[in-house]
Amino acid sequence: MEKAKETAWNPPTTIWNFMFISIFFANMAMNMGLQMSNSLLSKYADSLGTPAAQVGLLGSSFAITALLFRFVSGPAMNAWSRKLLLLSAMGLMTIAFLGFSFAPNISNATGIPTIAVLIAFRLLQGIGNAFGNSCCMTIVSDVLPKNKFSAGMGYYGTAQVVSQAIGPALGDSMASKVGYHNVYIIFAGIMIVSIILASFVKTAPHDKVPFNLRWDNMVAKEAITPAMIIFLIAIGYTSIQNFLLLYAQERGIVGAGYFFTVYAITAIITRPIIGNITEKLGFTPVGITCAILTGVSLIMIGYANGIVVLLLAAIINAFGYGALQPMIQSLSLKAVSDERRGSASGTYYIGMDAGTLIGPTIFGIFAGNMGYSAIVWAIMSIPVFLSALFILVKKSRIRDIETDFQMK
Repeated sequence: MEKAKETAWNPPTTIWNFMFISIFFANMAMNMGLQMSNSLLSKYADSLGTPAAQVGLLGSSFAITALLFRFVSGPAMNAWSRKLLLLSAMGLMTIAFLGFSFAPNISNATGIPTIAVLIAFRLLQGIGNAFGNSCCMTIVSDVLPKNKFSAGMGYYGTAQVVSQAIGPALGDSMASKVGYHNVYIIFAGIMIVSIILASFVKTAPHDKVPFNLRWDNMVAKEAITPAMIIFLIAIGYTSIQNFLLLYAQERGIVGAGYFFTVYAITAIITRPIIGNITEKLGFTPVGITCAILTGVSLIMIGYANGIVVLLLAAIINAFGYGALQPMIQSLSLKAVSDERRGSASGTYYIGMDAGTLIGPTIFGIFAGNMGYSAIVWAIMSIPVFLSALFILVKKSRIRDIETDFQMK
């Protein structure tokens, strides 16, 4: 094992240290560009005359490469500079945004169909995302004091929520004013800003593990428990992301888009609060409670006949999944030694991405046979409630993770 050669390192004593602030805003800028662009890509492809089936492929191709390269990102972060990997990932996403902007020009110059060009850059964007989010999560874990680790991860998680809250609407508004070609150039500019912000990040020293793609280096077995928790919950939660607006349209519920705004605003408040509670009570009671609330919110959506119940479900979901997600991230990173945090971060995202891919497929199968009925939403709550049971069964393992972390 090669010892990292870094500059002198003084462990931080507060959450809001300069290093945390740098990676917080770099991550926010990166996610802002992603959220703004993701919400527009299907509309952009449709405006170019792309058939609906190919538009669907364009969306899913991102998740495919993101999941595949999670297995590479962990070993890479264990072996090489996490900061350089992050800057490189942001560079790939910058290229992808420019590729989206100039896709028609590239198509005309090469004779390659425009949709094929878009998919190629979408795959590149997925690779960048696989490394970008994992690197940010790993770097931020190095700059938090141990006694405030879960609370710090809660604050860190608000950067993504802010991006989710304003990114899609802001991107759509910008596109309507300047057009798709120019808006993707602007997104590339936002990524350049995130690269500049990330360049100020100072990373903690860690022992380097030689790069290899052995299974035990790609997946941190110590972090499988939190990865399974997020996998089960993501199966249910992604039903909301993919089908809520269609469900509301079928039910005639006006203003369903405000679900995501209310969820995001509430999650900004709940994440730091739940993080502090987790520091005092431990993950198990908090995790079980939040998982149950997430399942309840799914059932509420299934029985909602108006906007009031839907928005109440959004608030409950923010106290559930919205608060729990960064706590599961924190548990993943606590489970391993410092030099294996890259593998732990990758393992967490493998669980999350797998749930994100499986959940909409399951929902689509049941909805195809039963429509967007209450029973379908109840079915999607089953894996979420199972996650609460899983946390209870694994409470001894979770307690060991938290105890060992404080003793490192």
